[in-house]
Amino acid sequence: MSDTTRTTRLRRAGFLLVGGALCATALPAMSAGAAEAPDRAGQETAADPFDVLVFSKTAGFRHDSIETGIETITELGEANDFTVTATEDSALFTEENLAQYEAVVFLSTTGDVLDDAQQTAFEGYINNGGGYVGVHAAADTEYDWEWYDGLAGALFDSHPQIQQATVNVEDHDHPATAHLGDTWERTDEWYNYRTNPRETARVLASLDESSYEGGNMEGDHPIAWCKEYDGGLAFYTGGGHTIESFAEEDFRQHLLGGIQYAAGQTDADCSVEGENPEEPEYTSIFDGTSTEGWTQAGPGGFELDAEEGTLTSVGGMGLFYYEAEAYENFSLLLDWRQIGDSNSGIFLGSPVSDDPWDAVDQGYEIQIDDTDVPERTTGSVYTFQSADIEARDAALNPNGEWNTYELRVEGDHLQIFLNDVLINDFTSTEENRSLAGHIGLQNHGDEDTVQFRDVRVAELTATDCQH
Repeated sequence: MSDTTRTTRLRRAGFLLVGGALCATALPAMSAGAAEAPDRAGQETAADPFDVLVFSKTAGFRHDSIETGIETITELGEANDFTVTATEDSALFTEENLAQYEAVVFLSTTGDVLDDAQQTAFEGYINNGGGYVGVHAAADTEYDWEWYDGLAGALFDSHPQIQQATVNVEDHDHPATAHLGDTWERTDEWYNYRTNPRETARVLASLDESSYEGGNMEGDHPIAWCKEYDGGLAFYTGGGHTIESFAEEDFRQHLLGGIQYAAGQTDADCSVEGENPEEPEYTSIFDGTSTEGWTQAGPGGFELDAEEGTLTSVGGMGLFYYEAEAYENFSLLLDWRQIGDSNSGIFLGSPVSDDPWDAVDQGYEIQIDDTDVPERTTGSVYTFQSADIEARDAALNPNGEWNTYELRVEGDHLQIFLNDVLINDFTSTEENRSLAGHIGLQNHGDEDTVQFRDVRVAELTATDCQH
């Protein structure tokens, strides 16, 4: 792969600005089923094959899980269209050889594993847009190399005995954590780190130090994070000490998402919180604990599970809409999960009414149903415009897993992002319909089960619409 094609992924904030630039002049609407996949600055999609180097040299303690980790990453590659080269030969760290790979995985490396020339080659690889994945003891590596400390995000300090702990999932958008609930119970060897990576990285998950013994990070204990660093992309997970870790489906998906991100195959916001003042400020309208401000129109409804932070559709056909506020120019972010062959949707432009059909007649539905015809399938503006099916299919997580919609409205213009990929670009021309109004979640019927969580809205201002 050439240096020109190995480009770093766009951050969500930057992509919001692209959307904001459309506030004054909307893009032409995509025709049903005929739209081209978004360019994404020449970046590859998750459907593209890529190459990964797994490096597991140890100059200190050697983990007995390394061989299992290599087998696991190889299996993930076979199932997800990437090749894996495993090595402990640091002589392969040359500019020419590293250029073959979209990502390099440091799999529980320990100690001083690269000489000065090899370090320079690896720095150049990252400078040219390469990807780094650190697993567990990758943080117990190269203590005298300041640049590597920055790449990894933090270095090892100590650890207690292997034990179960509660992992708090802080980011449900990143492909490494999108499949997880708000908490994740698992057993591993939990590292303490010399510094807190939160200051320089986007924390994806952290440890609840009250759930186990031996944490020393004063209650703020990141355990997985990502960042853009010196021209490239970096992901680190503290998991993976035990052989058993690599048999856990959730951990395997966690590792896969990190590899795909670092290799530039998926898009994710890894900016440091508060780093991008241009990004609109989101306000939660459903935080998982209360449905205050919401009203049910029509039969059925939604069941609140405060422990899981979810709303689950029951019966119907009805509409659960946010009556407390109407929106005109806004970005709506929410997570949804389809259980089986189910049907639901998000309504924009809903009126205040106890009849859900008023929303059907006056607003627009963004569909959730991946088995229907193009103009009525996931990502479509229901009956009006299909999603770009190729882009949708590449971005869509499998049935039963969480997906994220961003619905961005400016006047008569709507953009639909699925897991950070633009899949539909629509302009309303219907005189009797509007994208502005109340936001609604559809409960479709007794045979349909769809869940929602983390519903939040940012109202767009003139600042958000500037280049």
